[in-house]
Amino acid sequence: MGLIEWLKILVLGIVEGITEWLPISSTGHMILVDEFWKTANQTVLTDEFMSMFEVVIQLGAIMAVVVLYFKKIWPFRLNRKAGSTFERYCDKEKFVMWLKIAVSCVPAILVGLPFEEQIDKYLFNAPVVASMLIVYGIGFLFIERYNKRRSPRINDLNELRWTDAVLIGVFQVLAMVPGTSRSGATILGGILIGASRGVAAEYTFFLAIPTMLGASALKLIKFGFDFTATELAVLLVGMITAFAVSILAIKFLIGYIKKHDFSAFGWYRIALGVIVLVAFSLL
Repeated sequence: MGLIEWLKILVLGIVEGITEWLPISSTGHMILVDEFWKTANQTVLTDEFMSMFEVVIQLGAIMAVVVLYFKKIWPFRLNRKAGSTFERYCDKEKFVMWLKIAVSCVPAILVGLPFEEQIDKYLFNAPVVASMLIVYGIGFLFIERYNKRRSPRINDLNELRWTDAVLIGVFQVLAMVPGTSRSGATILGGILIGASRGVAAEYTFFLAIPTMLGASALKLIKFGFDFTATELAVLLVGMITAFAVSILAIKFLIGYIKKHDFSAFGWYRIALGVIVLVAFSLL
């Protein structure tokens, strides 16, 4: 692999780290980078490897959530003063939160497993990405306008009901269409059911952990584990880059939503979608 190919891997890691958490579609941006930045690396990295790489690179982004929110998500602890044996070794509220997250994963499993090949074959292209960027960009603008007229019902993760977890899981299914944005769909879903922006964002971060682990495991199993030295190096570089950039992106988003709504992301999505559609029509 030459310098240009390695530079592209770094760019993909940066794009993943930024767009995985901002509601602008990580998969969509990865597809666009690959669509408009063609390199001569096909002799070294096959299309099958790159398809797997664009999913498994998300493991680096997951680790950023684990590092930043470890105290909030790790349910096991030793509390000798607790009344029951269970509560002595496990934080009940965090344990219940993970059960709700598991419930949120079910819709994606039911839809994603049987239709994964069809989604990869027919939807992973620039026109679909551009269309979804525009559609959900408009959605953000309308929902934020609607959200200004009401107060959130859910201001803490513990206030999420089981039915809320199911509904957020249904919204996550929408993100299987590239360009939608997993974080965008689940944050919008959270806001629509009455969650504050902060709660919707945090739940989205935590939900990403099992969702991405499952998607990455599936891709790795299908690809196999017989990596060349170059392929392994590419994966490591991509994941480490995604991890470092994700730390910054998550901190930025949490700080941003304390003072702003998501309208700016809506306008960004619409503008990028229009640019991509125009550019693709001229190619």
